[in-house]
Amino acid sequence: MDASIFEKYQPVIGLEVHAQLSTNSKIFASDVNEFGELPNTNISVITLGHPGTLPKVNKKAVEFAVRMGMACGCTINQNSFFDRKNYFYPDLPKGYQTTQDKAPICIGGSITIKTSEGEKLIRLNRIHLEDDAGKNLHLDGEVDTLVDYNRAGTPLIEIVTEPDIRSSEEAYALLAEIRKLVRYLDICDGNMEEGSLRCDANVSVMLKDAKEYGKKVEVKNMNSLRNVQRAIDFEIERQIGEIEKGNTIYSETRQFDTVHFTTHGMRTKEELNDYRYFPEPDLQPMRLSDAVLEKIKSEMPALPQALFKKFVQQYGLPEYDANVLIDVKEMALYFEEVCNHTQNYKAAANWMTGPIKSYLNELTMSMDQLSLPPASLADLIALVESNKVSFAMANQKILPALIESNGNTKALQIAESLNLIQTSDSNAIEPIVMEVLAKFPDKVKEYKGGKTGVLQMFMGEVMKATKGKADPKVTTSILKEKLEA
Repeated sequence: MDASIFEKYQPVIGLEVHAQLSTNSKIFASDVNEFGELPNTNISVITLGHPGTLPKVNKKAVEFAVRMGMACGCTINQNSFFDRKNYFYPDLPKGYQTTQDKAPICIGGSITIKTSEGEKLIRLNRIHLEDDAGKNLHLDGEVDTLVDYNRAGTPLIEIVTEPDIRSSEEAYALLAEIRKLVRYLDICDGNMEEGSLRCDANVSVMLKDAKEYGKKVEVKNMNSLRNVQRAIDFEIERQIGEIEKGNTIYSETRQFDTVHFTTHGMRTKEELNDYRYFPEPDLQPMRLSDAVLEKIKSEMPALPQALFKKFVQQYGLPEYDANVLIDVKEMALYFEEVCNHTQNYKAAANWMTGPIKSYLNELTMSMDQLSLPPASLADLIALVESNKVSFAMANQKILPALIESNGNTKALQIAESLNLIQTSDSNAIEPIVMEVLAKFPDKVKEYKGGKTGVLQMFMGEVMKATKGKADPKVTTSILKEKLEA
């Protein structure tokens, strides 16, 4: 599409993010809440909506919803209740969804995102509790649709934003921040591939000088952050193209095709009165006391933005390093623990974002699988700081041995056993430097002629001759002294 046409329009986007809560049981029944079980095993008469059965609210699910609300600065509704949403599908065994319409548990709030344009605050409309539906299974070549009710009754929070998002980049950043938050709060694993975190996007476009929003289209079936961005980009371009042709945009639900990165219509969008909401008669209204809220607040963990601020202001890290560290909760908390044993915070960050991250990636391990105690990493950092070993040897030889020993062996002991203690004795290094210079007279001439980059070649030769034990600083000093004489 021509850029001049695209520039005439302003996209307007709102997200509806569903997060499955990591409770042991379902929201209104004692059925096990666990992904990956055989179909239709985690079910009961309550989940299946049998006549005469009565639901009971899962206390932990309520607590998890409040945690998310507090993290987002929402007003916690101390008097909330559930509603029936008449939304009949084969994967809803009760024939309706139990949700919160008139009195959600969390009201308002906001989430701050970072994009290439800088920081932006995205307002939230609400966060409410509800139960998940089951899952329809459409197998290739089969006429019938199978239904797995295991997921039915899984506790959900739905995070509904205001239409404050103006690009797919902002939507990506917001969803990434929500995923980070639910993981830090330990309320959801945030796994989009398994459906633990799901996102619907309401997308519309309007002329930049228009006073009213355009007709919104809801896009579903986006199973990754990248696909959310792709779906929104396609939908924005599609809607602009339709408007430019003089066609009307209809309010509808569209599905994202994850193979061709396009959207296609599923059904016209229901109006709110089609859902026929009314208060759930089988569940009493919920009253959250001040004492309950204070208890939840006192147990809140450190959150990403607070840690980012601490890492930058207290530990003096560059913003890039701080962002990398807070991206994964376990890495941020591990780094903090390392900082309790060393004051070289920048070196600790370099080790975390460099060798440690590379080691985990190479072995396809997660941070919580690392067997190295934080104090042992601080011990290794101190060993390098004292010039007893080079960073290269510490990374290549000592770190793997430390991890293998689960930190039970000291870094210095490993360095000594592997004969890695480097020498800083200039009297011992100087003869080796002279031998290297004598071996490469042409390179010496190049250096004297202005090609100072060959210094690294000389350094490599000295390190090879000393098996990496020569102190790099002392070696560099001697090399320059001899080359510039």
